[in-house]
Amino acid sequence: MENGAAKPVIVAIDGPSGTGKSSTSKAVAAQLGLSYLDTGAQYRAITWWMVTNGIDLEDPSAIAAVAGKPEIVSGTDPANPTISVDGTDVAGPIRTHEVTAQVSAVSAVPEVRARITELQRSLAASAESGIVVEGRDIGTTVLPDADLKIFLTASAEARAARRSGELKGADVNATREALIKRDAADSSRKTSPLAKADDAVEVDTTELTLAQVIECVVTLVEEKRAGK
Repeated sequence: MENGAAKPVIVAIDGPSGTGKSSTSKAVAAQLGLSYLDTGAQYRAITWWMVTNGIDLEDPSAIAAVAGKPEIVSGTDPANPTISVDGTDVAGPIRTHEVTAQVSAVSAVPEVRARITELQRSLAASAESGIVVEGRDIGTTVLPDADLKIFLTASAEARAARRSGELKGADVNATREALIKRDAADSSRKTSPLAKADDAVEVDTTELTLAQVIECVVTLVEEKRAGK
């Protein structure tokens, strides 16, 4: 590598829903010329496939039996992240309420996590300039050797307000209850629960604008690249 060229950096950004993970991760990756991976979209994609194919989502063994079937491909351009299942673009369908309601149950199945984790690790390993990977277990399970680990947090109220804004007209209280329920499911599952890695930098986004969060994370990445 030429002198002065930035070395590849792997950044893991974890945290619960509504903390600004996706917006922050995409912006940081774009600003620093890194690839970007939304791991939640991969879990949504496999959930969408299960729903579409009529798999019994109350039966973990039924989910486990077909976890290896769908071909999931993630595009890692932060300006245009894509996700397809068996060649079909599912960026829209995976955001439906039906998929959102089922994704925690599907994600909790160890065979599903093993399959998706393998995909995530291969994408991170093949990112030439480096990558920002966002999810819930990236720093703890998927990429425990990531160069920089960040854990975004925010109050349930702030997260619900943001998520309701995204969902145009959604009931803030209902959204808050749904987020708290999702947190509980994600934090208590046996396989790779949502957790802050011991060596992660925690950033509370409750009082910060998105621009401030992005600036904070960019600074952390640049310091890491500079070897500080």
